Amino acid sequence: MPRRRTGPVVAILGGLGLALLVLPLVGLVARAPWNELPALLGSDTVLQALVLSLGTAAASTVACLVLGIPLAVLLSHSVHWPVVPRRLLRAAVTVPMVLPPVIGGIALLLLLGRRGLLGQWLADLGLALPFTTPAVVIAQTFVAMPFLVFAVEGALRSADRRSEVAAASLGASRAQVFRLVTLPLVAPGIAAGAVLCFSRALGEFGATITFAGSFPGVTRTLPIASYLAMNSDPDTAIALALVLLAVSLVVLLALRDRWMPGVVR
Repeated sequence: MPRRRTGPVVAILGGLGLALLVLPLVGLVARAPWNELPALLGSDTVLQALVLSLGTAAASTVACLVLGIPLAVLLSHSVHWPVVPRRLLRAAVTVPMVLPPVIGGIALLLLLGRRGLLGQWLADLGLALPFTTPAVVIAQTFVAMPFLVFAVEGALRSADRRSEVAAASLGASRAQVFRLVTLPLVAPGIAAGAVLCFSRALGEFGATITFAGSFPGVTRTLPIASYLAMNSDPDTAIALALVLLAVSLVVLLALRDRWMPGVVR
């Protein structure tokens, strides 16, 4: 087959698109205060935000695993449902991925705030979630869980189900089949989804600042600290941004073909 040549218009527009994606990151790396970076990253403000972000991102990833894997199984089984409920379920899982994070934070506040639909009952029990560290975990879980659900669902759809059938025919219960056969089959999808969840949770900003606020050591995560530092200490903001960029690159290299085959080589 003859080699297809790229037209000049396509090449120019494609180059501009690539520049739009790459040049901002180049600018970030070029303007980074590399000589002062160790001192900036070792400051109390940065360390406080880093420890909080790593802890809440890890907690939200665990929450996504506990809640998201059963949801992914339900979503994979929905192919046998009627069209309307199947589409509604898929839309419900997809919405947090396309919803502006700030809107997600407002929705969480209206649900779990002191005067929210559920928050008012929690407040009567002495449980106040907004503007606390658990609120950060909830906000991160809300925006990150779909990544795990779709990664696990894709693994479930592509898995060879004959092993499950064989285990069931030998007398294994549904719980045993799921724990001993299904989970090992989809383990790569679970791992990829967990890494994506952690990365997304670590970079979450809009829902977090809306629902949890910005209190040092309590809710001020790395993205929030970076945003606030831009007004008073740009070098610290750049240092925080480099940390998040490094995490994103590590995630991209670690996942390779597990999330989007053919995209990362």
